Amino acid sequence: MKYKDYYEILGVKKDATEAEIKSAYRKLARKYHPDVNKEKGAEEKFKDINEAYEVLGDKEKRQRYDSLGSAWQGGADFTPPPNFGDFDFSQFSSGAQGGNMGGFSDFFSAIFGDLMSKGAGNAYQRSYSTGGNFGGFSGFNNMGGFSNAGGYSEQRKQKPSENLDITQNIILNVNDIFLAGSKSITINDFRKCPYCGDSKKGFCSHCAGSGIEKISKHLTVNIPKFCKENQKIRLKGEGRQDPYGNKGDLYLVVKIQDSNYTVDGADLTKEVEISPAMAALGVKKEIVTPHGNFSITIPSKSSSGLMLRMKGLGLPKKEGGFGNLNVKVKIVLSKNMTDEEIKLYKKLLEIEKN
Repeated sequence: MKYKDYYEILGVKKDATEAEIKSAYRKLARKYHPDVNKEKGAEEKFKDINEAYEVLGDKEKRQRYDSLGSAWQGGADFTPPPNFGDFDFSQFSSGAQGGNMGGFSDFFSAIFGDLMSKGAGNAYQRSYSTGGNFGGFSGFNNMGGFSNAGGYSEQRKQKPSENLDITQNIILNVNDIFLAGSKSITINDFRKCPYCGDSKKGFCSHCAGSGIEKISKHLTVNIPKFCKENQKIRLKGEGRQDPYGNKGDLYLVVKIQDSNYTVDGADLTKEVEISPAMAALGVKKEIVTPHGNFSITIPSKSSSGLMLRMKGLGLPKKEGGFGNLNVKVKIVLSKNMTDEEIKLYKKLLEIEKN
């Protein structure tokens, strides 16, 4: 087997402090995490980084590793000294007995296999499968929880969560509410990493040492009729799931955001821009509404802020019928006025002064 220089892998000196080792590990783990770094060899580099921190981040393992001496060079052929650690290393020479200690190299297994097999450091009793989704969740299973498609197993028990419900805003526009159809959304939730318990001790390939796990879930939501601002849409069993199979609910709080309308119950308000000349002389304007396009007459001598009501062109009412569409007049000047227009405004200003 080949000797591994764990200090070199983490880029630290042999007399590095615990804090320096931890800092180096976190930077490298974030850089080479397979969910972030898609370059060739990044996944293998990530495994080496985790293995190095498994050793240098643990006082007992680091002492044993250092006791091998400084004569070895990284990549050199290595055979453990006789009776080293009072452990039988022969079982690792051919990859037998379950491979290489759940994803660790043969070098690691030969030096620290006794510690792992005796249950020392239970927080590290994990196995990794480096398939398409390295040590991560593939998504939600059909029970409303997350399925572990990365081959990651964890023996440590977790306490049941007190609150498994998730509350998140859902942003709807006027057409979403008017049509009351379906909408695809993504739910993001954050929690303490269940594999390292946010302890930030040891290594954790799942959260890259951050202690925080981000969970995303894609859903198609049916928008109920007569939906209102701050209304809650409940999706049963779509919240968090604890290790015991208990599932919470997902509550979506409706927030209406539409650049074309202001919503007040079933009534809508939208602005229509006209020029000063249109305001003075009156004009017909075509208005886009949820019901289609309609024409409205803006009377002469109109001022900015004038409100014109178009009955029955708002949102559907629960009691039947529709709300109104209020058209608010806004007078604006063209940003590209011609010289002739400017001359006419000067004449108009002279008349107004007189």
